[in-house]
Amino acid sequence: MTILASLARAYERLPDAPPYGYAMAKIGFLISLNDDGSVAHLIDLRAGEGNKRQPRMLAVPQPPKKAAGVICSFLWDKTAYVLGITAGEGKRLDQEHAYFREYHRAALESASDIGLVAFRRFLDSWTPDQFHALGWPEDLKDQNVVFALEAERRSNTFLHDREAARTLWASMQADASGESEICLVRGAKLPVARLHPSIKGIWGGQSSGGSIVSFNAAAYESYGHSQGNNAPVSEDAAFAYTTALNTFLAKGSKNRIQIGDASTVFWADASDAETAEAAQDVWLASFADIDEAQQSERVRNILEGLRKGRPLGELDPKLEEGVRFYVLGLAPNAARISIRFWFESDFADLARNYQRFADDMRIEPTPRDSFPPLWQYLSELAVLKKRENVPPSLAGEWFRTILTGSRYPQPLLISVLMRIRADGEVNGLRAAMLKAVLIRNFDRKDIPVALDPDFKDRGYLLGRLFAVYERIQEAALGRNVNATIKDKFYGSASAQPRKVFAAIDRHSANHLSKVAKQAPGYKVTLERAVSEIMGSLRPSDDPFPASLSAQEQALFGLGYYHQRSAFFKSRDQDASETSQ
Repeated sequence: MTILASLARAYERLPDAPPYGYAMAKIGFLISLNDDGSVAHLIDLRAGEGNKRQPRMLAVPQPPKKAAGVICSFLWDKTAYVLGITAGEGKRLDQEHAYFREYHRAALESASDIGLVAFRRFLDSWTPDQFHALGWPEDLKDQNVVFALEAERRSNTFLHDREAARTLWASMQADASGESEICLVRGAKLPVARLHPSIKGIWGGQSSGGSIVSFNAAAYESYGHSQGNNAPVSEDAAFAYTTALNTFLAKGSKNRIQIGDASTVFWADASDAETAEAAQDVWLASFADIDEAQQSERVRNILEGLRKGRPLGELDPKLEEGVRFYVLGLAPNAARISIRFWFESDFADLARNYQRFADDMRIEPTPRDSFPPLWQYLSELAVLKKRENVPPSLAGEWFRTILTGSRYPQPLLISVLMRIRADGEVNGLRAAMLKAVLIRNFDRKDIPVALDPDFKDRGYLLGRLFAVYERIQEAALGRNVNATIKDKFYGSASAQPRKVFAAIDRHSANHLSKVAKQAPGYKVTLERAVSEIMGSLRPSDDPFPASLSAQEQALFGLGYYHQRSAFFKSRDQDASETSQ
């Protein structure tokens, strides 16, 4: 199923989706009117305190796609249009307010409904100087405003909700419909949408929204068609897919996560809403930072079982069959929106691929969070670990391989090695990524999860040896050293071991003599560790080669992490035994 078709189908299952011709918008204030059009009250609809007050989301008539021109919404808009008031410079303020007034005068000319008549009278009598005369707050400026009759205000019935307003709005939309053609989504002959509604909520995108489907220059048009006629999508289908997408992208949505620069939305198609919601919750908890207390018992049990390798059909038979799952990654591209990745499959396939990913990333000692959210892994690939510095193409490519179960992108390995050489940090998350790439991309099923003295790979042994040398320095000089062996030599040792290991060994001899004075028994332990590793490095294999490949450098980092962690574990155990 295509992206637009699957989104249009998802709209039909949204529990609180606005009807055709309407959209959810942020509304800050309500102006209630008396029957004669005079102002009765100004109501602040925002929630919260102080500067953090948030507008209320309301279903209102679909706003037009605003570009550079002056165009307004029906029965609502921001104060520049509605009241002729703005907090900014307002270079075209008079033009905007005049357009709003004339647009509604023409639309409501024949209206007899009491609410629509009151609104028309309000426009006829309103002047911008009344804003200060009425003592209205500065917070009102540039907020979106709706209207209601004072008699219906307490029942939350707005002017645009009245039957007469709905009928008029439907008639106005029908009059504006384009020519009918075969819709690429519905497969029937329907009025074609010339412009598709804006898609908002893309991280880093324009606040006014963007488009997946758009033709704004002759270079993108063909066969004499213009704008939406180049790819005919009916107004009904365009409304459905954009409404579903805006719902998934909305703030606080449980159907989105951020993968690098890609705002990623997902949804399930199942025989019943409960099963679809369970599939979505399991998927969200698999990759996002969701507290276990916020998860249902069903989701916790499924997720725990998957991570232990149990088949999905055994954990929840309903999710095993008949659940189709969709994942869409979107990235900003000026006024357009780029498709970073698109995934469609059975949820059972997705669960198996997640299990494989979780097994690839398993490492001991485990990070602070045994199953960290994906953004934590991605931050380890970024300069200064800032999420905005995550390589965008790498994030999308890696996530695609996780979903499909294919080989990880080769730049993942290079990026981890580069970050380690740049900041010298070899932590559990980075070691797990090194291990995962080695297993899947190099078919190394023998890669150890924890420290394995019997694993004789040269890169792994050299990483272990480097960790022992670092521990010898710590034992001799303490941890408060301006520049440790790792700070000075890790990058060279992991890439060109022949160049530095002889020098490191000479330094270690001096350090061991100091350790002998402080803790003779521990000196013997450290010497034994060096001898054991050196004994495993076969001279015929050139134990200190001139260079190591990227695969061997990954093994070096993994060996270093395992050996270094073993020293910390031993030290913690010794401290625990001493305190008892």
